[in-house]
Amino acid sequence: MELWTAATPNGWKVNIMVEELIEAGIKMPEMKVRSIDLSKGEQFTNEFTTKNPNQKIPVLIDGERSVMESCAILQYLGEKYPSPLLPLDEARWDVIPWVYWQAANVGPNFGNKLSYTRYMDDVDPLKKEHPLERFNKEALRLMSVLANQLKKHEWVCGDNFTIADISIYPWVRGYKWSKIDITQYPEVPKWVERVRARPGVERGLSYGVPKDEIDKWSAERKAQYRKNGATIASNENLNTEI
Repeated sequence: MELWTAATPNGWKVNIMVEELIEAGIKMPEMKVRSIDLSKGEQFTNEFTTKNPNQKIPVLIDGERSVMESCAILQYLGEKYPSPLLPLDEARWDVIPWVYWQAANVGPNFGNKLSYTRYMDDVDPLKKEHPLERFNKEALRLMSVLANQLKKHEWVCGDNFTIADISIYPWVRGYKWSKIDITQYPEVPKWVERVRARPGVERGLSYGVPKDEIDKWSAERKAQYRKNGATIASNENLNTEI
């Protein structure tokens, strides 16, 4: 089994899933992790495109099968290696809709807010006012939805930590970097702390990152992420076809 990935929220999801399955007592096959250098465009190579036609990380390669899209990989692993992370009975429908909610809402919105906040320095500030306000307000609305869930129980879908928590957490944990004030919904930062305290989560976040930078990047790493983000966010680097 191979995982082609990078240190981004979508990449962290799968790292965490693998480690949480191990934490749950699942005997996982040896996982070969390949770091994809996004700044060099390695995701656009023919080799990568063969495994993931959408040219995005991560991609999981399991024998002859390649699975793209981070949330699909979470479901794939959850079904292949049954554990409380994904119930396989009727209770799975308490979990899967929240995974889709993250993919359709939290990820795109937090990602857009982050791009305008950190990576688009060459854009006229006046032109950024509307998207910054819009994405910030929508991010806060989404966090109020999450907070209402967390008022009911410890984890997003109930008493068990699941792939719903795994899918949402990597985006929300960077709220300071995105400048989204989740602290106005106290249930959310408390949940972030609970997730972060899990040993499997810590190991998942540590893939390819020095231990002392798991939670706070060095100035050099921040500068590199700004550079990489600016490259990815630039319209000049967007293609209309693969």
